[in-house]
Amino acid sequence: MNTTKPLPISIQLYSLRNIEGLDQQLDVVQAAGYRHVELIGSHLDDAASTKAKLDARGLTPSSSHVGMAALRDKPEAIAAACQLLGIHQLFMPSVPPAERDSPAEYWAALGRELGQLALSFKAQGIDLGYHNHHWELQRKADGRTALEWLFEGAQDTPLTWQADVAWLVRGGVGPAEWLHRYRDRVVSAHAKDLAPNGEKLDEDGWADVGSGVLDWQVLAQVCREAGARWLVAEHDKPNDPVRFTRASYNFLSSL
Repeated sequence: MNTTKPLPISIQLYSLRNIEGLDQQLDVVQAAGYRHVELIGSHLDDAASTKAKLDARGLTPSSSHVGMAALRDKPEAIAAACQLLGIHQLFMPSVPPAERDSPAEYWAALGRELGQLALSFKAQGIDLGYHNHHWELQRKADGRTALEWLFEGAQDTPLTWQADVAWLVRGGVGPAEWLHRYRDRVVSAHAKDLAPNGEKLDEDGWADVGSGVLDWQVLAQVCREAGARWLVAEHDKPNDPVRFTRASYNFLSSL
């Protein structure tokens, strides 16, 4: 009998960006059954207001994304916002489009910079990590991927990883292998799904979690074994964010 507790479930509010207003987004999330949310950087700009809105609905933040520019320009303000909101996991979500095809040296330098920032945030009780897409799986001149170069640049710093499993699959790698390989860095996983080839093209081929081709019955356990402490539902382009929010919670909460 498997008595392992399921991973707690959160939802990335970026998925609900087409619902106007944070209040309305949080109402949808609460009604679906979630008790935790993953914020985006703009929610940290007025942390007191964000906290009040969350508190009013009995919601707490599992984590937040925050861009590289903000990490460079105002790390103290970000740390203060995280402490007010009770956030202990922070992730840099993406690099600008013009930089995604950069050579290995760029990625190693980014890893070094993020690693040093992670040291600073760790001293304040916050784990700083990186969130992948598929472009970090592109091979560089020596055959290694951008993601490998980034983690090599970070070396022995406490930089963590929020593994976006569906983007790993889109990048052409096996998620179980990569999650195991970097299990010392994994602290969170994005739960998203892929539609069968040629389907849901208006949603860029993404699907509600549990309705696509990825076996999340297995992947949830893989993420747990790699060290993930959260499963965060996400859909990059839902044509009906309310449907996505409800369907994904119903599936993930059944695991």
